[in-house]
Amino acid sequence: MQIPEIPNLIHFAIPFFIATVILEVILTISIKSKEYELKDASTSILMGLGNVFIGLFTKTIILGVFLFFYKFRFFTIPFVWWSWVLILFAEDFTYYWFHRISHESRFFWASHVVHHSSKKYNLSTALRQTWSGSFYTFAFWIPLILIGFHPVMVLVQISISLIYQYWIHTELIDKMPKWFEAIFNTPSHHRVHHATNPQYLDRNHAGIFIIWDKLFNTFEPEVEQPKYGLVKDIESYNPIKIAFAEWYLMFTDFLTSKTGIINKLKYFTKPPGWKHDGTGISSVDLRKEWEKKNR
Repeated sequence: MQIPEIPNLIHFAIPFFIATVILEVILTISIKSKEYELKDASTSILMGLGNVFIGLFTKTIILGVFLFFYKFRFFTIPFVWWSWVLILFAEDFTYYWFHRISHESRFFWASHVVHHSSKKYNLSTALRQTWSGSFYTFAFWIPLILIGFHPVMVLVQISISLIYQYWIHTELIDKMPKWFEAIFNTPSHHRVHHATNPQYLDRNHAGIFIIWDKLFNTFEPEVEQPKYGLVKDIESYNPIKIAFAEWYLMFTDFLTSKTGIINKLKYFTKPPGWKHDGTGISSVDLRKEWEKKNR
């Protein structure tokens, strides 16, 4: 099977990202909104540039690992039109579970927290990406390789998903048409995902299709005004601190907690905020507490 060379779509999208951020800034100023803060937006852009730079190296590693596992595939899915339809849904289903677990397991949250660290919600927030996740989170997509999707197809679809998710990081779009809101991830759905309101915590993990959240009971509609950021904010514009703060805190908890090895290891697998002595409050606990009071 001859595999066509397909360029990294993210690199080609960078001029579009820059142009639309500038456009959003202009529109935001024109309606006198306070959603743009220079330090915050600059940090997001620096985090995005760092992610792209690191990606120049990790993409080679990821492709190598994918090609290794491709040798052990169960089937061979050809480069034809229907396979791109399959990979669209298969990759999005994979992304949903990766994204959900990134909120439910501190080991994966340590890299994903970067994307949620801004107290603002605009297109520049979409560019605030991890510097560490590229080294290990690709493992979630290995099952697609074993099924028989070629690594190039998987990597291209991952890029398409990320590009799609860029435009939903805005408050300038209220609601899309009802049919669109019912099927696809939208600015309204994703504002919920970035919010720290108790009822919004760990909801709407969708990439392109919101159907997975509805199917697996993690969907929450946008009702009250979202409050953005983290349950406990990092309170810094330093990209290095934002990139590695949670890693430092996680390993500190692991090394200093006076408990057995099993409980120590739970600092990697349990949700952020969990403590072995029961003193910690995770986002799961906050949401359950809200549900008891309101439902």
